[in-house]
This record gives sequence, structure tokens and C-alpha cells, in this order.
Amino acid sequence: MNAVIDRLRRTTDLIVGEDDLRERLESGRPLRIKYGVDCTAPDLHLGHAVNLWMMRQLQDLGHRVVFLLGDLTTRVGDPTGRSETRPILTPEQIDANAASFLEQVSLVLRTDPDVFEVRRNSEWYDAMPVAELLSLFAQVTQAQLMSRDMFRERVAAGREIAVHELVYPVLQGYDSFAMQSDLTIVGSDQLFNEQLGRHFQQRLGAPPQVVITTTITPGIDGRAKQSKSLNNYIGLTDSPRDKFGKVMSIPDSLVEAYARVYTELPLDTVAALADATGPAARDAKLRLAAAVVTRYHGAGIAKTELDAFRHTFSERSEPDEMPEVVVTGEVATAFDLLRAVRPNDSNSALRRLLQQGAVTINGVRMDDPAAAVELDAGVVLKSGARTWHRITRK
Repeated sequence: MNAVIDRLRRTTDLIVGEDDLRERLESGRPLRIKYGVDCTAPDLHLGHAVNLWMMRQLQDLGHRVVFLLGDLTTRVGDPTGRSETRPILTPEQIDANAASFLEQVSLVLRTDPDVFEVRRNSEWYDAMPVAELLSLFAQVTQAQLMSRDMFRERVAAGREIAVHELVYPVLQGYDSFAMQSDLTIVGSDQLFNEQLGRHFQQRLGAPPQVVITTTITPGIDGRAKQSKSLNNYIGLTDSPRDKFGKVMSIPDSLVEAYARVYTELPLDTVAALADATGPAARDAKLRLAAAVVTRYHGAGIAKTELDAFRHTFSERSEPDEMPEVVVTGEVATAFDLLRAVRPNDSNSALRRLLQQGAVTINGVRMDDPAAAVELDAGVVLKSGARTWHRITRK
């Protein structure tokens, strides 16, 4: 039992109810682990996967992850971290996002029925009478809700808070009671909502869930946490090559944190990587990148990517194989070509790549988005640390 908790501590910031966790692990009863998602953004990255790997460790010991799709609460809209009211999605968008979530979590979690269960919170909310819903609201005070920094900041800034946003934490908290949660593992931004889960469980006569908050690391730019909008994340669905290259792009100062949080390297090895300086620092980052790829794709693919990286960058050569993109016309701008090879990036992210000198076309650095590029002879475009595309004209 101590070994289980010690292993979880590697990526843990806070455990609320640690004595309860020890008691439940000692009981031998399989725990019900709440993993709730708001079905608005189905693009999971390594930061999200920290929680998933902790759950996977518990699944391997026979505990059950209850994957709660917040289809009803998604219609309400999670205000967490938002300065403005979140747009409401259609039921069709929610269903599509839910399917994507399930596909992505299966990259880490076991999905066999013995240790995995899928629920939707519309199961209890669609059938709940209004009088019962109002009785839930009566158990939470306005002062409790307004204790959230995010709500206070919006009021101080003169920005509106819709009533449904105030209701959201109440609904998420009641989910823990409805699904009989023993444990939930979340980011620190969800601590308030999950504390309300403990509140409802105690009020309604159920044992309160244990809440574990996990370590949050900066994105690959070394600043804000990983985010698709900032283009500073490593996606779970990124290819092995992209994962390897993105890890190699992080600042040296992040090697220790990434190795501890995103890999299973022994902690003494992590410490040695953190102490590496000079030429050894690059080798440390290579070891880290290989460990990240190994965790998701296996040691064989990690070895292939390590060799490819050394061949391409140590020898300053283009990769033997690269994705091909076909465009129309005889001439295009540098920005248009960058958009063609990175269709999922925002316009601002593409402009940043150009401004930072991270884009070359046929070996020439391009920093002018409007620069004209002739396509007759074909183009090799490199964007970022190690992303290559061959562009041909239709």
C-alpha cells in the first residue's frame, strides 16, 4: 500500500483525504476512480496524460476507472479558467467530441470491462425532478461559489457571470455522489469542483472521495502550461517523430521536470539528467525524448526515432522520407505554404514560426509571410525543430 502511494506521489501535488486512501487501499476492495471530462476539447496532450498514467497504475492493480462523459454539464459550459462565458456546443458536437475522447484515452487506459466503465451524467440529470435539483442548490452557498478566484476576478473586472456558470461546479460536485466515486485525480484547476464532490457525498451520507491533484509543467516553450491555442503542447495523437522532435525543442531547464512527470525513468536517472551540462545536456535530452516515445510507442520505435534524429540533425541532412503536400498554382506565398503543411495550427501560431526564423524553404530561412515561392521545381519546407514536408504542384 505504501509502495502504491509512493509511486503516485511522483506526479502528485496534493492528496485530500490521504488517510481515507490508505484505508481503502488496505481494504482490498476495488476503488471506483472518477475520470470526468467536459466534452469541449478532445485534443489530449502529455499534461492530461499524467492523470491517465496514474489511473492506469491503479487499473493494473484491479481498480476501476469510471470514465464520466459530462454531456449534460458540457451543455452548461465549464467556466474554469475562462474570462468570458464559454460557447455552448450542440448535441452532435458533444457526441463527436466524446467519441474522440474515448479513442484518445485508450492510448493509455485499459478499456476492458473489468477495469473500465463509461457513464454520462445525463443519466441522472435528465431524470432528476426540478424540486430535487433545487434541493442540491440549497446545499451550496453563494459565499462558497464566490470564493473561487476566477469568479472574483471576473466580478472585479466588471465582466458578467451567467447563472449557469455558477451552477456548473454544483453539478460536477454532485456527479461524484451519483457515480459513487472513491477517488478522483485532477489538475489543480479542478480542485474546487471536486471538493464540492466531497461536500455532497458527506451531506448525502456517502464516504467522501479522495482528491489527488497532479503536477503541472510548462509547455515546450518553457512558459505557459501546454495548450493547443499556444501551440506549445505534445499531443497524445502526435506521431512518434513529432513527439521526439517536440521534446528536443524544450529548454534544458525543463529536462528534469519532464523526465520525472512524463516518463518512467528511475528517479536517480532523472536526477542525473538534470545535472547534465555542456555536451552531456544534449545527450540527456535525447534520453528524455526516447523515454517519452517508448512510453507511448515502444522501445523499437523510440530507437528508430533516435537514429533518425541523429542522422538528420547531427549530420545536418534532410530526412530520407517526408510527408508530401500537393498545392495548386505556380507561385505561392511562404505563409500559404506553411498553412498547407500545418492546417491545424492557428494563423497567429504560423506567423510566430516565421517571425522566430523557424521556417526554411529549400534551405533558405523565410521570415516574410508574403514572400513569393516558385513551385515549378518542387519545394522542401522545414517548420519548427524537425518537421519537414515536400511540396509539389498539381
